[in-house]
Amino acid sequence: MADERDERDERDETAARDDARDGLRRAWDELVATARRTVADGLVVGTSGNVSVRVGDTVLVTPTGVPYDRLTHDDLVGVGLDGRQVLGSLRPTSELPMHLAVYRVTGARAVVHTHAAHATAVSTLVPELPLIHYMAADLGGPVRVAPYATYGTPELAENMLRALADRTACLLQNHGTIAYGASLNQAYDRTAQLEWMCRVWLLSSSVPGLAPALLSPDQLREAGERLRGYGQKR
Repeated sequence: MADERDERDERDETAARDDARDGLRRAWDELVATARRTVADGLVVGTSGNVSVRVGDTVLVTPTGVPYDRLTHDDLVGVGLDGRQVLGSLRPTSELPMHLAVYRVTGARAVVHTHAAHATAVSTLVPELPLIHYMAADLGGPVRVAPYATYGTPELAENMLRALADRTACLLQNHGTIAYGASLNQAYDRTAQLEWMCRVWLLSSSVPGLAPALLSPDQLREAGERLRGYGQKR
């Protein structure tokens, strides 16, 4: 009987390891698809952005300097929350400190960082994206700009966290955007929404002799309350 239990336990452990490995592979496939989408949608040029997703205590992340269309199953890269590499042989993105800072401080399951053109332009002009559209409420409120710091540094991660306080996205001065969510789809959608709002503000601000109408904090708050009930109930 003891031998049968040992065999059964071993089979269960093997099945659990296989399930965990399959889960990581599926998450990696989704991560790669999201990274490729940032390029296809014009949010990233070349390898300038990065994407990550948390699976348990492992963070899967795009590798540094590798075009997304070349990534395969064999290129999976994973790190622990302490930054120690636990999966893969390719080096993780140079922006790993930002990604890990988000996971340590928030309940995020996915992070998307881009160098989107309109958002980057706005980051050089103002300390906060003006309230041009009520979808700012979906990001937690007025989107702040994190002060500039050299990419890949702890200083940049610290500046980002301050800008992200009570927010799910922010701009990085002279750099780009970062957004997080409960899934890769949500993090990507927030990134795209932020880029769109930046584009709208730049367009409306470019008309000579006219200034765009902006929302008040009360109007944004009301929109945020309505957005909480938006969409299909599950």
